[in-house]
Amino acid sequence: MKKTGLVAKIAAIGCASVVAVGCFGYGLAAAGGSSSPFGGTAFSAPAAEVLVSNVSDTSVGSVLSQPASRDITQGVQAVEAEKEAERIAAEQAALAEEQARIQAAEQALSKARTTDASSAMSQLAEVDWSCGKDAFISEWANRINNYLAGSPLAGQGETFATAAWENGVDPRWSPAISNTESTKGANCFLPHNAWGWGSTGWSSWEEAINAHVAGLAKGYGYTISYSNAQKYCPPNYDNWFRDTLREMSKI
Repeated sequence: MKKTGLVAKIAAIGCASVVAVGCFGYGLAAAGGSSSPFGGTAFSAPAAEVLVSNVSDTSVGSVLSQPASRDITQGVQAVEAEKEAERIAAEQAALAEEQARIQAAEQALSKARTTDASSAMSQLAEVDWSCGKDAFISEWANRINNYLAGSPLAGQGETFATAAWENGVDPRWSPAISNTESTKGANCFLPHNAWGWGSTGWSSWEEAINAHVAGLAKGYGYTISYSNAQKYCPPNYDNWFRDTLREMSKI
């Protein structure tokens, strides 16, 4: 009887253990996991790690997807300050160049007054260089255009006036010579050469005018004179001087 009772107790304890393990496995299965050796489902630790990893990745991705916020105010201000400095420097350079042009022209005018050009200049109104570039070009472009109206050189007043300003030459001189030499471009012996100027032709009036006015400044000086007439047209300098001076007085 004692043996029988002992065996019964051992059997009861074994059944209770099996039932407890089975219940524990079932509880874990409800939480989600993998199959256990006991037929239930066990909770998987790696699954928890994956869940945490997914949450972490989502948070990082959200942060990375947001645009970076930077303060560029100082950079913009620096660029604007640099542009303003460049603008001021350009204006100052242009003003300095204009003053230099005026000074050079007035020096050439003063020199002409002390030579034989003074006799010719006494018959012409003086050119005002002190008015500045824009006013100078505006005035003389209009006057030269009126003088050249109806000729092949019509409309080139601004080209003549600008070239005169840049070279410090009487703005009436080159247009007047064009009449003496070719009737204002109507009888050119070479393309666009209205001044009997060497043996050169040009592709446009603008190119020709700039070349002629620069040549006058370099080789003859500020304005017409008797000696310049002798140099420009040796065979007939007296008539050339009088004709050109008369035309200059019309402008």
